[in-house]
Amino acid sequence: MTSEQETLSPDDRDFVTALASGLEVILTFDNEHPRMTLSEVASRTGMNRARARRFLLTLHALGYVRKQQRYFELAPRVLQLGYSFLSANGYRSVIQQVLEDITAQCGESSSLGALDGDDVIYVARSSAPHRLMAITLSVGTRLPAAHTSMGRVLLAQLPDDQLDAYLQRVQLEHHTDKSITDPAQLKQCLLKVRQQGYAIADQELDPGLRSVAIPAFDANGKLLGAINISTNAARVSFDTLVKDYLPLLLEKGREIRASIS
Repeated sequence: MTSEQETLSPDDRDFVTALASGLEVILTFDNEHPRMTLSEVASRTGMNRARARRFLLTLHALGYVRKQQRYFELAPRVLQLGYSFLSANGYRSVIQQVLEDITAQCGESSSLGALDGDDVIYVARSSAPHRLMAITLSVGTRLPAAHTSMGRVLLAQLPDDQLDAYLQRVQLEHHTDKSITDPAQLKQCLLKVRQQGYAIADQELDPGLRSVAIPAFDANGKLLGAINISTNAARVSFDTLVKDYLPLLLEKGREIRASIS
């Protein structure tokens, strides 16, 4: 019998393969694959066509997937999964108000992110009208943790053994000329983030994208995620990010900690 603290393995009798496969189908849609045919979904998940078809049609029946002729795409109902994360933890309204306050004060986008595997996933967001990246950043967007400010803040919070395991397995891609692609260099960066309490990612994922992030904790010291301010490097200088935006984030971090128990 598996204890409450242990993680099930796929061959455990309590492991529900169908549920895992359904979630895998949902997660196979991303920024580069927003619409796919049955064959494409089967290929990306490693399933045969018949199995992939059953999961897609079930998700379609439940309202999580839309079907347009040969193509499947995620439906807006998927966003409820992200909202459920916030609601179940009792801080959705507080976090959303904080993010909107940040946008109102500095005119830039602000988000809450959580670590999911080797990615940071956006679970709440307040968007400014400025376009930051070629892709649209929204709730549910996944980005590589290594090259984002929120991702680095969250990676820096990992225990040493988990951080070392991450650094051993991660594939660091060369997104821009500023991207860190050496695991040893990334580790030094993350240790500095851990010590100083914030992270800055300056045009490492996308040219022109500059952001600063801090960890967000509740009153009991539990990590809720990371909050950031993201902006365009052509509009906001590095000094402004440090001197103006970082203090604003730190103030809002203290507000979150005082408001959520």
